[in-house]
Amino acid sequence: MKVILHVDMDCFFSAVEVRENPELKGLPVIVGGRIETEEEKAVEGFDKRIRGVVSTCSYEARDYGIHSGMPLSRAHQLCPDAKFLPVNMPLYKRVSREIMAILKECADKIEQVSIDEAFLDVSTKVRDWTDAREYALRIKREILEKEGLTCSIGIAPNKTIAKIASDFVKPDGMTVVEEERAGDFLAPLPVKKIPGVGPKTEQMLKKMGIEQIGQLASCDIQKLVAKFGKAGKRLHLIANGMDESKVEEEWERKSLSRERTFAEDTSDASVLNNCVDELAKEVFSAIKREGFVFKTVAIKVKFDDFTIHTRAKTLKSFHYDLNMLKKIAKELMMEFSAGKGKEKEKKIRLVGVRVSSLGVVDEKQRRIV
Repeated sequence: MKVILHVDMDCFFSAVEVRENPELKGLPVIVGGRIETEEEKAVEGFDKRIRGVVSTCSYEARDYGIHSGMPLSRAHQLCPDAKFLPVNMPLYKRVSREIMAILKECADKIEQVSIDEAFLDVSTKVRDWTDAREYALRIKREILEKEGLTCSIGIAPNKTIAKIASDFVKPDGMTVVEEERAGDFLAPLPVKKIPGVGPKTEQMLKKMGIEQIGQLASCDIQKLVAKFGKAGKRLHLIANGMDESKVEEEWERKSLSRERTFAEDTSDASVLNNCVDELAKEVFSAIKREGFVFKTVAIKVKFDDFTIHTRAKTLKSFHYDLNMLKKIAKELMMEFSAGKGKEKEKKIRLVGVRVSSLGVVDEKQRRIV
């Protein structure tokens, strides 16, 4: 019997902040972006100058309609009395390592997929689904006792159903989906619950008369392939409760990026180029530290209306050169700073630099692997 757990920490960043500062318990806590000083807060119009987006917020903040990815200025409008805190990534990474160490001891294999979630293969640890439920409860208790944090766990015969199940009851929830009832569990859920189905795919499916996973499961697979290509086959399999992907013990980094939100929206080419230059340096320092080389360089831009655009260039061979990274990033940025049509009238709120198609240098063989 194959048993996969998906462990998802509840409101991780804000939960860690509340653990570190118990006086925040029960209050709307919002983590993310640039937070103004007390002196700046006293100035009229403060809410318009809060930069960035919500990284995580407590459930008390969600009661006001606040959610991850929302502009902090909008969050402040919805709940001016919320506790706004800057992102403290070193702290979150340390706590994440401690949690993952606990999970590693509980699993045959573990695949960490983000700072606050992981898949666990526990097939040899449990005898049946009842045993799996008790095993997951023990994991939840251990995390709570050692770290003072709650998590939600999905228990299922494969990774996709486990991930959907972990989100079914939150916070501090647990949902078991036995193999024989996977279809019944999935059928009434909206298609957007399938990992990877975003607003665009959801709308395309809706136009086909498909809004629930059960409808997707019964749809002619040929129609899905004609509409979505290979992704259509994957959607059909998942809707029917099938996912053969394994829990991968080793995580492979696919990209590395750095972003910056400006204190004031800008269209100044020199400011934009200087920002790209600094971000390229930060990205290069990171790939140097982790021993990567790169093939693809990309630029991300968020305009003042919150629309996001990207540009990328892929080289013929791997590179490990800061000047090359800077050069390509600035060339890509020029497309935005020059501006065309309506974009020329927009100011820029955020800039990001990313490298992908990464390789690793084998120092012993002096070759890229």
